[in-house]
Amino acid sequence: MVRTGWWLAALLGMGLVAEPLWVTPAAAADAPSAADVLAKVDANLVSDSRSNLVKMTQMKNGRPREFVMQVFAKGNDKAAIETLEPVREKGTRYLRLKDEMWTYMPTIERTSKISGHMLRQGLAGTDASYEDLMAMNKLREQYSAKVVATETLNGRAVWKLELNAIDATIAYPKRLLWVDTADYIPLKQEMYAVSGMLLKTWEMGDVATFGTRKYPTRMVISDKVQQGSSTTMILSNLQFGVSIDDTTFTTGWLERK
Repeated sequence: MVRTGWWLAALLGMGLVAEPLWVTPAAAADAPSAADVLAKVDANLVSDSRSNLVKMTQMKNGRPREFVMQVFAKGNDKAAIETLEPVREKGTRYLRLKDEMWTYMPTIERTSKISGHMLRQGLAGTDASYEDLMAMNKLREQYSAKVVATETLNGRAVWKLELNAIDATIAYPKRLLWVDTADYIPLKQEMYAVSGMLLKTWEMGDVATFGTRKYPTRMVISDKVQQGSSTTMILSNLQFGVSIDDTTFTTGWLERK
């Protein structure tokens, strides 16, 4: 996909439970700066181009819904997603160009622009919003951050970071990140509203190595507003630095047969 922000991000389970350690002032002092940690997180999660398949399984009230999608991303402002399964959704496409997004529904042969509050609704009704999956900015460009603790998460040493949005346009005004001290992958995130209400948790696992890059291939998003709803994403066929036809990132691609 692209320099996916991180979606699809980019483009995130595992039942991870934080197990706090007693943190001494010395331990906190030994932690790297939050800016250095975020720079290494961004280096792992953001790329010039990327393509991959993603299988999304939403569990809501004990009932599963599954989707398979092809994802493409390029630069920090272009992302395209095409639904492959289920058959009734096949051919549904999503496109992001800079700050604009569109969706094409083949069943009614219509392209619609997505804007405003709709960007924060779930893509295909899942727990992952359009912004979650298609936003591609680096974390250090959106947030100020500080390391607040050293902890363990599922047996892994992590730094706990508090991130605060630099302006009101950022989807989540506050995040807490638990970043693996070895791989620089945020194994868990909590996203908060301005009011301080917890909106979502996002967990990452099954980290694989792609050259010098570490990348999670399993992600779980849980909606804390709609209790009992979560979406698991399994990524496969990951390719970084791949050549992608520029016509993929045009509105003409949306309705292409």
